[in-house]
Amino acid sequence: MRGPHNIWRLIRTGATFERTGAMGVALEAMDAPRPLRVAARILGWPFKWLGHKGDPAQPPVTRALTALGPAYIKFGQILSTRPDVVGPELAQQLMVLQDKLPPFPRAEAMRVVEAELGQPVEAMFSDFSEPVAAASIAQVHKATSADDGRQVAVKVLRPGIERAFSRDIDAFYFAAAMIEALSPASRRLRPRDVIAHFEGVVAGELDMRLETSAASEFAENTEGDEGFIVPRPFWPLSSRHVMTLEWAEGIPLNDLAAIDAAGHDRVALGERVLSLFLRHALRDGLFHADMHQGNLKVAPGGEIIALDFGIMGRIDEYTRRVYAEILMGFIRKDYKRVAEVHFEAGYVPADRDVDEFARALRAVGEPIFGMDATHISMARLLSYLFEVTERFGMETRTELILLQRTMVVVEGVARSLHPNINIWQAARPVVEDYVKRNVGPAALLHDLKETARVAIRFGPRLPALLERALIAQATPPPPRPSGGPLWGRLAWAGLGAALALAAVALLDML
Repeated sequence: MRGPHNIWRLIRTGATFERTGAMGVALEAMDAPRPLRVAARILGWPFKWLGHKGDPAQPPVTRALTALGPAYIKFGQILSTRPDVVGPELAQQLMVLQDKLPPFPRAEAMRVVEAELGQPVEAMFSDFSEPVAAASIAQVHKATSADDGRQVAVKVLRPGIERAFSRDIDAFYFAAAMIEALSPASRRLRPRDVIAHFEGVVAGELDMRLETSAASEFAENTEGDEGFIVPRPFWPLSSRHVMTLEWAEGIPLNDLAAIDAAGHDRVALGERVLSLFLRHALRDGLFHADMHQGNLKVAPGGEIIALDFGIMGRIDEYTRRVYAEILMGFIRKDYKRVAEVHFEAGYVPADRDVDEFARALRAVGEPIFGMDATHISMARLLSYLFEVTERFGMETRTELILLQRTMVVVEGVARSLHPNINIWQAARPVVEDYVKRNVGPAALLHDLKETARVAIRFGPRLPALLERALIAQATPPPPRPSGGPLWGRLAWAGLGAALALAAVALLDML
């Protein structure tokens, strides 16, 4: 499908960007090469009258994407996770991209539910409300379970949304190929890789079974977290196009007047949002990667409720340790250690000078830490850090981009609740606790334990290894110095046996 028929879609897109004033803003933010800017203007300006007008109250790029529809809205949301592509300032604007669209009819939603779950709606739900929220991919209905009378939230995928997204993604790929052909210099922005990343994220969101799985895992991980609620999913009432969760009543986190009227402590809420995010990212390696105010509520008891699990972030244990050490180094102003961690992790090429990198990091940190607490910004720090790491040849760490972007979003949420919050002071206890448990003697013991488990799994293979070594010795090769094949293999077998025995002893002690 990626052919000339997509030209009309590109013309309409360029015309909308031109009409809303988004064209110049977007190209400037991405530092687009001149040939690409000229081509974009040629594509957009003559057809400006064909573009959508959009909402003048919104920033230009947000206005254009919202006017162009669901796929463009979602694309903007994904781009907000890529400050390395669109720049920190535009990424910040896209974080608040409005994801509200007119709902589709209740009757259509009920038809989808019946088709997916194989039963009449009345058999599953004693009541099924009109839409209570509508977004680019799905909408939510409040219902009551016919089995036990519990209130639930039923999320239903928009009919035809998969085909619509497929069509628009096709046009995006076509645009990316044109950009790379017209301007080879633009390849550093990796347009096709960006579209592929977008396609992968959307593919996950278009299958409600994956979101249901994420909600289930997140709920299990956070079950013991005080002051935090994740609605549990109902698997029998969920499928590819439908997801059913517990209903969670609460005040949206952006309704400050209602939060104050209910008597909730906004200072405590702001600090809790930040500490919960860090705890989930560092402790579990699974975190909510779309923690804006629209996906967070305050329960009557003061707990924070998380909603919408379409975008979740994962980081492995090693990366968590690296990230924690980097954060801890900045908190302690130990710039040499922050530099060393970057080198140890292979984030910065080994041929660069670690002391020079540490000085550059000090230039990033000191001006920020010298500010009043109300101006200490994670967003500003990450913006400067991107500049420094690029200068030292650090490649984009895709596993950290979503984590960094979410940290910026969480900072914004925390500041909206508590403008004077000291981000680093709130983060320090969580990071210190993680470092204490996972970096140092405790981490070494854990690593030895895991190594022992691996060694034990090879234990049953030792007899076969010895047998093969003895059979091979029955037909000896030409004479070799002592320490040849037999003794070498026996030595490895003996080492393996010793490791296995040591592992058993270690596990018994643990």
